[in-house]
Formats: sequence, C-alpha cells, structure tokens
Amino acid sequence: MSAHTPGSHSEDEKLLQGMGYAQELMRRMSGFSNFAISFSIICILAGGITSLQLGISAVGGAAAGIVWPLGVGLCLLVALCMAQIASAFPTAGGLYHWSSILGGKGWGWATAWFNLAGLVFVTAAVNVGAYALFTTFIGPMIGIDPAKLTTNDQIIGVSLILISQALLNHFGIRAVTLLTDFSGYLIFAVAIILTGAMLWFAPTHDVGRLFTFTNTSGDAGGGVWPLHGSTVTMILLGLLWPIYTITGYDASAHTSEETQNAPVNVPKGIIRSVYISGLFGWVMVSAFVIAMPSLADGAKQGGNVFAWLMDAVLPGALGKVLWIGIVVANYLCGLACVTSTSRMVFAFSRDGGLPFSGALKKVSSKWKTPVTAIWTTAVLTVASTLYAKAYTTLTAACVIFLYISYVMPVIAGFFTLGKSWTKTGPFNLGPALFKTLAVISFVFVCGVTWAGIQPPNDLALNALVGAVVVLTVAWWAGVRKLFKGPPVTSLSGSPASVPSSAEGFAGAPTTS
Repeated sequence: MSAHTPGSHSEDEKLLQGMGYAQELMRRMSGFSNFAISFSIICILAGGITSLQLGISAVGGAAAGIVWPLGVGLCLLVALCMAQIASAFPTAGGLYHWSSILGGKGWGWATAWFNLAGLVFVTAAVNVGAYALFTTFIGPMIGIDPAKLTTNDQIIGVSLILISQALLNHFGIRAVTLLTDFSGYLIFAVAIILTGAMLWFAPTHDVGRLFTFTNTSGDAGGGVWPLHGSTVTMILLGLLWPIYTITGYDASAHTSEETQNAPVNVPKGIIRSVYISGLFGWVMVSAFVIAMPSLADGAKQGGNVFAWLMDAVLPGALGKVLWIGIVVANYLCGLACVTSTSRMVFAFSRDGGLPFSGALKKVSSKWKTPVTAIWTTAVLTVASTLYAKAYTTLTAACVIFLYISYVMPVIAGFFTLGKSWTKTGPFNLGPALFKTLAVISFVFVCGVTWAGIQPPNDLALNALVGAVVVLTVAWWAGVRKLFKGPPVTSLSGSPASVPSSAEGFAGAPTTS
C-alpha cells in the first residue's frame, strides 16, 4: 500500500501536477460528495424503476431475487478494479487517462470515445425516463394529458430538462454538490419508504416468487423481449436491468480534480456507490415483486409495469408523494450525469482529443466550471435521443459503451501491473486479486455486450459497429499522428520528470 495519502488541497494539487496538470477546477467536494454524485447517477429510483420491465419481462420474479444480486456482484468486481487504478491516478480524465497511462495513447483515445458515448447515452436515458415519469404521474396533477403528447413533445421536454441541468452546472460546482448531496439522502428516504409501503400494503407476501424463473419473453412479457425458448438467454437479457441501474460510478473518477483527498475518497466513492445502491436496490425491487397482485399480469404490462403496480398497491396520497420524490430523484440523477459527462469532455479536450478542443477545455474564470463542455454535453444528449428514440435502446447502448470503457483500462492494468506499473495508491488489491478480477470483468463485459445488441435493440448494435469502424479508420487515417495523449505519468514509485510549469508539460506524449 502506498505511503502517500494526500490530506490537503496542496497535496492533491501537487499530485495532480505530478501527472502533468494544473489545478483549474474548484476542489470543494468531500468524500461524501464524491460518493453522492455516483450514488445519484446510479439512482435505484431511476433504473430500478424505469427499467423494471427489462427483468420482469425476461424471467419473472427471479429477476429481482436472483438476477439482480448476480448483476450487482459482477458490477462490483469491475468497480474494485477501477478503484485501484483511480487511487493511483486520480484525474478528471478517469478511464481515458488510465487507459492512456497503462495501455498507450491509442488505447486511451478509444476508451475516451466509448466512455463519452456511454455517458451521453446514459444521460439521455435518465432524462427520457425522468420526462416519462413526470408527464405520466405529475402531468395529470397540473392539467397535462400524457395521451396527447408526441415525440416532438418529448424532445422539447427533455431539452428543457437539460437546459436547467446545464445552467446549474454552469454556475459552479457548489450548487451541484449541494443538490447531489441532497439527492443521496432523498434516494435513501424514498427507497426505504417505498419499500416499506409496498410490503405493508401488499395483497400477498409470496416470497417464493423471488426464486422462481419464468420465461416471460414474447406476449407473456408484454413484448419487451422477442420470444426465446432458452431460460439462460432470458437470464442474460434480464441482467440488463441491474447492470443498467448500476452504471455511472465512474462519476467519482471524473470529479477527482474537484475532490479533496482524491486518492482515498475517489476509490471509496466508486465502491460504496455500487454496493450500497445494489443492496438497497435489491430489497426495493424484491418488494416490488412481492407486492404485485399477480406476477403474470405484471409481466404483461411491459414498460407500464411500475405504474400498474403503484395504481394497484399505492393509489392514495402516499403514492402521490412518493411519485414526486421519484421524479425529483430522477431529475437529480440527470443533473449528476451532466456533471460527469462534461468533466469527461473537459479532460479529453484538455489533451486535444476532441474537435474544437481549444474551446471545450476552457474553464470559466468566474465560476471555475468547464462551461463549453457543459453545454456541448446538453446538445449531444438531445441529439442521441433523436437517434435512439426508444428507451430500451438508449439503456442498452449506454450499458454496452460504458462497460466496454470500464473494462479497457482494467485490461491494460492486467498486462502492466507488477511489471511497468508498480506505483499504487492507498487502495490496492494486490497483483493476484486484481488480475483475477480483471479476467472475470472482461468475460462479464463480453456477455453484457452480447445481451445489449439482441433484438429489439438493433440500433445499439449499429451504434457499436459504427463506432468501431469510425474510430479505427480515424485513428489510422491520421489521428495517431495528431493526438499526443495525456502527459507522461510515472508507473513506478519514482516520480516522473515534471517541469516547473504544468502548462509546459501538457501535451507531451504518453509512455507506458
């Protein structure tokens, strides 16, 4: 374990300068705030609710009792590997920077694009989900008829949501930190009350449902998944429910340069956000399954399953209050997504990895936020909803792209740890355990990718194939000569040679 544990702003800034960067962003986030931003993006009140049909319409009740903890456990293995790398290299570039340091600038450049695409898709999926929840359940309270809304209304609604989230990000990390901290408490409170209410008012308490696999593909599951005869296939498709929910914990890494004592607090934020979300989520979704008046009827509801459940079990005032809490939590989840994505855009642009990097890397002298990156994130998110209008396609695409980007630095770490990579941070699994988890993570992500491209998510497959082709052609057509990558960072215990000015160091080619 590394003896170096920064405990002050100056030590954090010194470590950052040792990786070739000046402190430009405002370092105000505590350890809890770093955890809260990932916890807010994971948000079990978002994916756990809006994607309920992905599990129930695959294998019935066992999606909550067995498939959910299995998916969360696999996500935690990936998170543990990421946490070790984050502890050693705590920068806003996160996954992109790690891949560049451990696997070379080409590997890092590809990681950046996969991560950026995944972040944009998850921001879009969350905000489309927030819009749907608002119009369906809050809308009628204020005179909006959801049945009369069109796709154009959705585009306008999601755009308005994103504008407000971008404005909050524009005017400083303080407001965002306060709101994501509040979001953490809100998620806990609403999830606990919702779980208790579901169990209290449930017409039955058949716990056996949680451990019963039922193939609900085709019409039996409301047509969410095409008819499949294999239960194993349906389990793999059902895994998309917990795995989509447990995404976004790379936000702790993307806000490293705004976090105090980053080598300690960033890995803690990554790991805690996953296992706490997974555990609370498991109890909550299990309560959903137990409370359903009829599991077979619930599965047939498809994307309307949670609304059907709430109408059946909690139709009164308590249900309405919980609905408001769920909608607010989803909005704050989208806010945290914009924060994470904009920091990724900023960090990648800082090294010249994006078109118009000169503008995208600028930080407001007044607000200390990457304002151009923030508004670019909002525009890209709206554009992604135009490409993939179906919610399930957005969720599948974000899972594929994010988890590929998560595992890419882990793969590079597998080949370098104990060889060229000997410098570790305060959080250190050790070579043997890290490499074992890296192999499992790689196999897991291959399975996730296969599940994510199955019908009806053909557009996710098109996006993946298109991304691989475009990135390959662009790299060999000239990007490899133009892109210098992040600054040189030492992988051993000895410090890299850092010039007196971090400005003069930026843009040096990466070596690993």
